[in-house]
Amino acid sequence: MDGLQHLWEQGDAVSLAVAAMLLLMSVSAWVVIVWKALVLGRARRDLAQGMASFWRATDVDTAQQQLAAMDRERVLLPLVEAARQSVVAGSLEARAEPQAQLTRRLRDSLHEVLARLQAGQVLLASVGAVSPFVGLFGTVWGIYHAMMAISTEGSVSLDKVAGPVGEALIMTAAGLAVAIPAVLAYNIFGKLVSACEADLEGFAHDLRETLLASA
Repeated sequence: MDGLQHLWEQGDAVSLAVAAMLLLMSVSAWVVIVWKALVLGRARRDLAQGMASFWRATDVDTAQQQLAAMDRERVLLPLVEAARQSVVAGSLEARAEPQAQLTRRLRDSLHEVLARLQAGQVLLASVGAVSPFVGLFGTVWGIYHAMMAISTEGSVSLDKVAGPVGEALIMTAAGLAVAIPAVLAYNIFGKLVSACEADLEGFAHDLRETLLASA
């Protein structure tokens, strides 16, 4: 803590800007991590319960009403709503075969749902990739700044070099501390989104076949 305090008090504008940038990236990454953990956790539970409830229903109307009550993250309900959406008469969509119309609506709805589930992934990937280099830049700049200060004194000794250089190396540790949680969260959330995508694609396929068979 003393090293951090000394670094903050003795650092120049560049060092403080690097520290502030790392702090901002860390806070933003953790906000996204907590938010996505809640969203994807609910989405996985809603998918499992929603699909089971949907296929147990006696008709599509009843199944849609049940989904509206339990699909908190709206991962399944948009697919059902898109599949049952009416076609505007005289439009280009109306000229296509019913199977093609249904497929297009389900595909577009699926893409929208997946885009919502993937929200925040770019930020986590960016923080994980950039923050180590930001920390390294802070380290290099801190060492340079420390050496320049030591050179003005006209003498170099271990006790004069170790302190400033050690404080500058804190930037590298800070960059890694920001990057590691972001990278781990990105990988975990990527697997969860992929699992949701597989379930949604299967549900969309089964829903399409069911609606075509009952048409």
